[in-house]
Amino acid sequence: MRILLVEDDSILGSSLKRALEKHAYGVDWMRDGQSGLEAAEHSHFAAVILDINLPVLGGIDVLKGMRRKGNTVPVMLLTALDAVRQKVEGLDEGADDYLIKPFDLDELLARLRALIRRREGRAESLLRCGNIEVDPSAMVARKGSLQVHTTAKEFHLLKLLMERSGRYVTKNDIEYALYDANSTVESNAIEVTIYNLRKKLGADFIKSIRGIGYMIER
Repeated sequence: MRILLVEDDSILGSSLKRALEKHAYGVDWMRDGQSGLEAAEHSHFAAVILDINLPVLGGIDVLKGMRRKGNTVPVMLLTALDAVRQKVEGLDEGADDYLIKPFDLDELLARLRALIRRREGRAESLLRCGNIEVDPSAMVARKGSLQVHTTAKEFHLLKLLMERSGRYVTKNDIEYALYDANSTVESNAIEVTIYNLRKKLGADFIKSIRGIGYMIER
């Protein structure tokens, strides 16, 4: 699942990018509003984290540009403490939520999960398929009542397939969702991770069709 982060502060941006990647998100980080708007127009994202005060093109103008083009991706604004007028304008222009700087990282992650759940029409955060359950907030997977110990990459891939249960997910989609655009992905990395998940969850839990992709049935 990929997030667009538009933030010009290098310290805040780098810390947010690390935190989001730790919690199973792929992150495209843009440092000015114009780059952010162009990225939003040409790529598919699960959500956008958008600072209001940006160079080149302000955050509100980025938001207006997205909504004018029919882009309905959930947008969370990052605002200054005294930016009341900007918060109101942002919500009126189509923002879905906002956080005031400085903010708690756990709160940002929780609000982000809520935005994505609402867009996907899910009422709760737990993901369940058969006897497998994934808790994204705690980064825990269970088979029945027993916890399944996974690596970070295994958990991220399982979460992605659970979120898209009933649909095949291509290898390209997996790489796009889980890896940074600058990362080098080994040719068999996805296959190895799928193999390890099948050993832990059951050989038939993850279906595959050669040349199409992987799927967990609902």
